[in-house]
Amino acid sequence: MGFRCGIVGLPNVGKSTIFNALTSAGIEAANYPFCTIEPNVGMVAMPDPRLDVLAAMACTKSKVPTQMEFVDIAGLVAGASQGEGLGNQFLGHIRQLDAIAHVVRCFEDDNIVHVSASIDPVRDMEIINTELLLADLDTLRRRLDKTRSQAKSGDKLFKDQVFVLERLEQHLDSGQPARLFELDDFGRETLRDLFLLSAKPVLYVANVSEGDAATGDNAMVALVRAAAAREQAGVVVISGAIEQELSALSLEEQQEFLADLGLTEPGLNRLIKAGYDLLGLATYFTVGVKETRAWTITQGTKAPGAAGKIHSDFERGFIRAEVIAYNDYVACKGEIGAKEKGLMRQEGKEYTVQDGDCMLFRFNV
Repeated sequence: MGFRCGIVGLPNVGKSTIFNALTSAGIEAANYPFCTIEPNVGMVAMPDPRLDVLAAMACTKSKVPTQMEFVDIAGLVAGASQGEGLGNQFLGHIRQLDAIAHVVRCFEDDNIVHVSASIDPVRDMEIINTELLLADLDTLRRRLDKTRSQAKSGDKLFKDQVFVLERLEQHLDSGQPARLFELDDFGRETLRDLFLLSAKPVLYVANVSEGDAATGDNAMVALVRAAAAREQAGVVVISGAIEQELSALSLEEQQEFLADLGLTEPGLNRLIKAGYDLLGLATYFTVGVKETRAWTITQGTKAPGAAGKIHSDFERGFIRAEVIAYNDYVACKGEIGAKEKGLMRQEGKEYTVQDGDCMLFRFNV
């Protein structure tokens, strides 16, 4: 699908450990800064019990979940925007992402070195956010200088662009990320090709000790939640150490291990779901004996666009979609029961696909 969520943070906060558990990639997770130089990439299946239910009802031969792409970005440090710790290279990797999962260390462990020699999650959050803002200001000011020169011709378009850019410069200078800057359509078009780092949606991942995993809270997590609320960002609490142990176990062993810890599901499930929501994604299903499959779309996608996720011919020759809501499909024990109760709908080109829709497309090319 091309939806990329990057895992960022200071060195030694648990980024690679969490990525390793997410993808079971076996990448290096060492106790020293910059063990990750090039970004590691992994495709992660979206945990969705609805797919299992539908596949069982259809007695399907093949079950295909939807997926997200996670990218492990090397640890940033103070001064990254000026090139410290290969910062320019690492910031360049972030520009290619659709969203950011910002890992923050919320545990004490004398055996794991912290680059600042102390544990302070809010300070760590501010270090990363400041570097993103400084990088954005540098990008913005270079664009602003160019646009001001163009505006000297008297062209209204360039003058209007200068107005937008100057307002954004003031916003960033005040320490506010670009994603909190209010824009109209013209403003969005003006900034579209800047690929600002602080414009990307952010989810904070509080990495806690094994002992705090069951409650999902401690004093440091409370500070992270308060700081995240101020910038309208979400927080997911997980224990990277536990998730790494779980990744090496069978499904049955995982369930036993989680029960012993007082947990109902892996923390990574919550992280994947939160990343999915952060990107504004939704899922629809195609259900059949040969294959039951989950498909990822952006929220607000019309029926022809959803059909195009399967094949471009489906979108090009779209006639209509036959749609059954997931709850109706299950309640009626399948397509035939839903048809008999009049719960299969015929939808046209203007239908906005809803999360959980079970769909069959009619097309002609």
